[in-house]
Amino acid sequence: MSERRYWIGVASNDHVANAVNEGFVQLSHGKAAPVERLQPGDGFLWYSPRTTYPSGPVLQAFTAIGRVGDGPMYEVNGSPLAQAFRRPAEYFDATAAPIKPLLEKLTFIRSKTHWGAAFRFGLVRVPRADFAAIAAAMGRNADADFG
Repeated sequence: MSERRYWIGVASNDHVANAVNEGFVQLSHGKAAPVERLQPGDGFLWYSPRTTYPSGPVLQAFTAIGRVGDGPMYEVNGSPLAQAFRRPAEYFDATAAPIKPLLEKLTFIRSKTHWGAAFRFGLVRVPRADFAAIAAAMGRNADADFG
């Protein structure tokens, strides 16, 4: 296995809940390209700007944490999107963590004023230290969970 990487995907909390319940990662409304970047064993966080898609109440929190599972990317047909690409994932029990108290610690967020820009593409690779800080805020220990 290659070196473990750490990612944050962006989705409304209702979409995150579905991914957690069914054990998958799907990004950017089912596009293949971002899912292809993920590898088994990579650490994965969900950031949810809103509770529901597309215009639910503002949430601005990290809402799930887990690991990209074994197995290849696969295609799901017949979904509301017609086709969607996914990877298996396993998620850990965790508590949602608001982003604002973490902003000053997170190095991947360059502009602390316009911090939302960091999430504009729906998937962002982050340093292990940032991932660990978010994991701790969610009640997880990144060293125990990801070695």
